[in-house]
Amino acid sequence: MKSLLDKLGLADDNPGVFDGEWSRSRGSGKIDKISPIDGRRLASVQTASDDDYQKAIARAQEASSKWRVTPAPARGETVRRLGNALRELKRELGQLVTLETGKIIAEGEGEVQEMIDICDFAVGQSRMLYGLTIQSERRSHRLMEQWHPLGVVAVITAFNFPVAVWSWNSALAAVCGDATVWKPSEKTPLTAIAVTKICERVCRETGADPAIFTLLIGDRKTVGQKLADDTRIPLVSATGSVNMGLNVAKTVHGRLARTIMELGGNNALIVAPSANIDMATQSIFFGAVGTAGQRCTSTRRVIMHESVASKVRNKLLAAYKSLPIGNPLDQKTVMGPLIDKNAVDLVQHSIQRLKDEGGEVLYGGERLTVPGGCYMKPCLANAKPDFEIVKHETFGPLLYLMT
Repeated sequence: MKSLLDKLGLADDNPGVFDGEWSRSRGSGKIDKISPIDGRRLASVQTASDDDYQKAIARAQEASSKWRVTPAPARGETVRRLGNALRELKRELGQLVTLETGKIIAEGEGEVQEMIDICDFAVGQSRMLYGLTIQSERRSHRLMEQWHPLGVVAVITAFNFPVAVWSWNSALAAVCGDATVWKPSEKTPLTAIAVTKICERVCRETGADPAIFTLLIGDRKTVGQKLADDTRIPLVSATGSVNMGLNVAKTVHGRLARTIMELGGNNALIVAPSANIDMATQSIFFGAVGTAGQRCTSTRRVIMHESVASKVRNKLLAAYKSLPIGNPLDQKTVMGPLIDKNAVDLVQHSIQRLKDEGGEVLYGGERLTVPGGCYMKPCLANAKPDFEIVKHETFGPLLYLMT
């Protein structure tokens, strides 16, 4: 593991603030990142203090003022090189995503590929920032539309997609002339540092101010709430729970700024009599157990027509019983651990509520004893649409079957 961290520029103890330079605060907190795979400590990160926050936002503003007047195709060149740098380290970054989150290695590398893909997309957009020209009612006059950069954009990301969501926002913000301030989840700080180090190197190669990719690692109180409150930040993009989104939206909209929200989901699939049952069950299965059910797009509810319910149920039972659960670094594993023990506890609580309401567990739901790990069997259950627990998202591998 040390060789992996070394290749990505990570140390045993890392600063969690980047404002063009790496800053290690005195008196700030510390995160010991523990892998959900086996309970092993990966590394430590020093979190941001209030002084760090104020300095970082000021530096992001300074970088933004220079970046906004850089020609858009030149901004695109920095993003193009960033995509290439990510390509060179795709395997290593994918492994780090897996070590931090517990998602299987195919998903870890797939997430890095998402960063690469969005960089490619953003490069094209850098030459397509068009404005309209419009006829005027006045003689010898024509109206011209021109888009201007917003300035400093805050990007708050969740643990389940620790780097992909950042790239969706930051690559596009960069070609538009904006600087970003990234607050990653405290559960996945190392991938954020590794990616920011790549951004730093690329910016120094192209002559861009590295503070266009500012990083602040901290919790809701020390960083998250401040970003929502800060009048210097005209746009906050936040990914997380619905409750988090409500709090951020109230604060940001209360100062007439803008938000982009990617929040929780309680997704349902409907299986009609005319459905291809094999295709449907395969889609349901992976939608429910992929990333151990820790996606806002995970399948939570299946609503089946009575004529196909038995067939769907039996096929899902067979798939669940044969599911390879284990170390996500093993290519044969289909489902790894949840992010931490609290996540397992939450699913266990929801299963108990389901039983209390009269639901029936068909398979799974048990904790799996792996030293230091956060594993459980995915749960497949019969439920009714009016169960209160069914109306709310459980962020884990719990699937309700209904007719």
